[in-house]
Amino acid sequence: MTNHLRRYVAAGATVSALGLALCAPTANADPSPTTIVNGILSVTPACQGISRDAIIECTQAEKLTTEFPVMLDLNPIGTHIVVLGAGLFDDGSMRPVLHNRLQAAKLLAQRYPFTPIIVSGGVPKNGITEAGAMHSWLVANGIPDIRITEENTSRSTIENAKNSNAILASRGATGAVVVTSPDHLQRAMIDFRSAFGGRIPVAGVVAPYL
Repeated sequence: MTNHLRRYVAAGATVSALGLALCAPTANADPSPTTIVNGILSVTPACQGISRDAIIECTQAEKLTTEFPVMLDLNPIGTHIVVLGAGLFDDGSMRPVLHNRLQAAKLLAQRYPFTPIIVSGGVPKNGITEAGAMHSWLVANGIPDIRITEENTSRSTIENAKNSNAILASRGATGAVVVTSPDHLQRAMIDFRSAFGGRIPVAGVVAPYL
C-alpha cells in the first residue's frame, strides 16, 4: 500500500469506526481487520475517483475475501448485491463456476434478507441468458423473486458494470457489492468503480471454487 493510500485509510478510520459503532446493535456480520480496511478503502478518493490508474492502485491494495463487507451492515437496503454471470453450456445450463458465484450470493442474500440483488449477464444459450439462469437458480434456492432484477444484455465485465450502474442510478442505490470468482473479482471491481465514476462505493466478495 502506498503512502497516500495509507493516509486515506488513516483519515477514514475514525468515520468508519463511528459507523460500525452505530450499526453494531443490528449488525449481522462480525467485522474483521480485513473487512474494515477494505471498507475504508472503498470510500477513499482513490477508489471513488475518476482516475482509472488510482482506482487500480486502490483496488489492488484491498485483500479479496469471502467475508461479508461492512457496507452491508451499514446500509443493507441501499446497498445492492450484484452477481456476475459466466458463460452457459450450449443447452442453457450453468457451468460450475457460476454455481459457485450463486452459492456465495445466496449466503449474502440470506444474511441480509432486505438487500436487493442484480444478476448480470447476457449471451443467451438455448434461449436462456446468464441472468435468467441465475434468477431461476436463486428463486429455486429460496430467494424471493421480488428481490431479484435481471440485467440480461451485457456481454463483458465492462458491460456488466455499465448496465448495472444504470439500474443502480435509477434506484438511488448507495453502494454495490460485486460477487464473482477469485480470479475475476479484482478486475470486476476496477471496472465497476470506473463505470460508477465515484458516485457510490463498490465492495467485493469472493465466490470460492468449490
